[in-house]
Amino acid sequence: MAESTVTTKGQTTVPAEIRALVNAQAGTRLVWTAMPDGTLIVRAKTKSIFDLAGSIKPAQGQHVSIEDMNAWR
Repeated sequence: MAESTVTTKGQTTVPAEIRALVNAQAGTRLVWTAMPDGTLIVRAKTKSIFDLAGSIKPAQGQHVSIEDMNAWR
């Protein structure tokens, strides 16, 4: 199990083995989530929304009007 210490400035170092597991490089953003039971989830944000471009192909023959898309208004 990897561990680190929080400094007086509130900073910590991500252990090398954890950085290697998530392929974290300098500048990698970490997303922290505190669960109600006190568990912390830390996720390395290594993908950009732009990485998803072209990953979903539009359905053929199914068109939705702008009015139907904005039906909640």
